[in-house]
Amino acid sequence: MYSSYRRFSKHFKNTERASLFFTAILTAIASEIKVIPFSEEAFRFGLGSITFFLLILIRTPTSFVRTGLITGITVVCFRLFGDTIIDSTPFWISLKSHLPAFLFYFLFALGFGMIKIEKYKTSPLLLGVLAAGLEFIGNSAEHLMRYWLLIHKNVGFQEWTLLAGVALLRSYFVVGLYSSITVTEQKKRLQEMLEVGSELYAETLYLQKSMDHIEQITASSHDLYRKLKKKDLQDLSIQALLITQEIHEVKKDSQRILSGISKISIQNNKDVFSLSDVLHFVVTANEKYCKLLGKATTVTLLMHTDFETDQQVPLLALLNNLVANAVESITNNGHVDIHIFEELTYTHFVIKDSGKGIPSEDFSIIFEPGYTTKFNDQGVASTGIGLSHVREIVQTLEGSIQVNSSNDGTTFHVQIPTKNIRKGAE
Repeated sequence: MYSSYRRFSKHFKNTERASLFFTAILTAIASEIKVIPFSEEAFRFGLGSITFFLLILIRTPTSFVRTGLITGITVVCFRLFGDTIIDSTPFWISLKSHLPAFLFYFLFALGFGMIKIEKYKTSPLLLGVLAAGLEFIGNSAEHLMRYWLLIHKNVGFQEWTLLAGVALLRSYFVVGLYSSITVTEQKKRLQEMLEVGSELYAETLYLQKSMDHIEQITASSHDLYRKLKKKDLQDLSIQALLITQEIHEVKKDSQRILSGISKISIQNNKDVFSLSDVLHFVVTANEKYCKLLGKATTVTLLMHTDFETDQQVPLLALLNNLVANAVESITNNGHVDIHIFEELTYTHFVIKDSGKGIPSEDFSIIFEPGYTTKFNDQGVASTGIGLSHVREIVQTLEGSIQVNSSNDGTTFHVQIPTKNIRKGAE
């Protein structure tokens, strides 16, 4: 236990050091992309503070003071190297010119540590104001220190106004950039959770069907036990009873699994999405699937209707299965077209592919568990449960599904009562 803690602690410290080093070096490099607003001064507006602020937001350091110190020293050393080695500027002149930059980064980081920046990451407007205030303080201190060291007189109203304006502009630019990154990551995680929820939903239907079958077997086994007992076949009746008990245990285990999966599915079903959101997830997931299979297949979407739905989990499970099957049916390159529209009281989902098609003699059995036309390299058939899931979901939503197929491809046409998938519909 103690050794595990030590290994974790060592790994954490190494990661923290790497993050601190990365922040310092990247900030120093970015600070060289600059604009010098005051004539004949080394004071500059660069990308260093923007980079520093963004990196602090993305990965909050454990010690803001240490981060400010190391970053400030690195920036000064980086500039000293450029002046003395590249431009042949005397060391002490260069040091006096760039030492005030250390004060900016130190005060900037110290301020974030004092306000506890983590509390404001979800309040971008307030975070922008606080960051602008801290940058203004840091820039003012840097400017005054440079004035004191180099005896310049650019400390008028115009200079303070410029410092304040740039502080606001840069702070809100970084906050906006961070917010967009955060929203993108949240959307990605939400999509992953929804996809998992849809798979669990489909498996729930299949497990429920299996449990109904188990119930029938249990009843038949117990009936056999009673008949054997009446005929005084003691050994066989005991054996039948044991089998009945074992089946009953399997049923109870299945019920526990079903209960757990159902809770997860229900939790994923509490949010509200637009129909276009669900279809966007379907298209994105299957475009990635095409690349995974090495197929030059395009997935196109045409929507003539959109509304909020609280049935995103079953819809995603339904559409993902159909579109994934369409992608798999295409040999090398082709296209999958998804068309969504409303007609009277129904919402229609049409998925058409340019694959090899389904034999007409198989139409009556394609929705049966175990049916498949897909085999791996060893000739082993896939599980074939996708379309059976699709039918179960469509029936649960009180809809219907039709299929047409030829050598030019296959079209699945699903129609579902709009009231069953539109949020708030009566």
